[in-house]
Amino acid sequence: MSDDGWTDDHHGVSRRWVGDAESRRAARGWWDLDADDYQAEHGAFLGEVDFVWCPEGIREADVQLLGEVAGRRVLELGCGAASAARWLATQDARVVALDLSAGMLRHAAGAATTSGVRVPLVQADALALPFGDVSFDTVCTAFGAIPFVADSAAVMREVFRVLRPGGRWVFSVTHPMRWIFLDDPGENGLTAVNSYFDRRPYVEEDSEGVPTYVEQHRTLGDRVREIVGAGFSLRDVVEPEWPEGHEGIWGQWSPLRGRLFPGTAIFVCHKPA
Repeated sequence: MSDDGWTDDHHGVSRRWVGDAESRRAARGWWDLDADDYQAEHGAFLGEVDFVWCPEGIREADVQLLGEVAGRRVLELGCGAASAARWLATQDARVVALDLSAGMLRHAAGAATTSGVRVPLVQADALALPFGDVSFDTVCTAFGAIPFVADSAAVMREVFRVLRPGGRWVFSVTHPMRWIFLDDPGENGLTAVNSYFDRRPYVEEDSEGVPTYVEQHRTLGDRVREIVGAGFSLRDVVEPEWPEGHEGIWGQWSPLRGRLFPGTAIFVCHKPA
């Protein structure tokens, strides 16, 4: 969400329903334009060859939410600069990294050169994955794709389709309860001002009212219904605590807020064998 928070009377910011086509155009345009700034601000935290699940700094190397990856075929959705995919490659996984944004994939290609770790890069829409059925053992994303599509339940179904029986689907998103608050890492971000049950997306618009950034909200129950409705079994919901000594601020994530309530939810799902 933007640092402007939820302020419907703010010029260029609204809460309104947005369809798939508008969401897709906004997501691709935003991340193409923002790729350089995003990497300049967050690239060092994410690393060139590392799998960081969230602003709390939880690493796959430590929590192993994906289980054994050596020899497994893995798809990273919404890979951004693909640092997680490159880390998975160093663990002997057979990885494909996918993103809608050419700007982010440009950074992924550059980091492959500087790190010496290369993975196949695919530009595609998470709602129409260009892979056959049961193509992967594992699918994962850290804040990619899911918040930026109008029909995230359809993404769940696509992931289910490309996963083999017994495969694992793990994704992290902003914790749903965070939508109650303004996007403020300080004291103002501790006051509840929005309805948890208002599912209208947050929309930033240009001067002609065309969406330039769209982020969707689902409640915790919504996410569970999407997961189960696609055919998955939900094995765990991880709510990372704010680590002691971590003083970094990432947008609305901060030590002040992180020590009081969760900022991230990680869903661990399995496709029945």
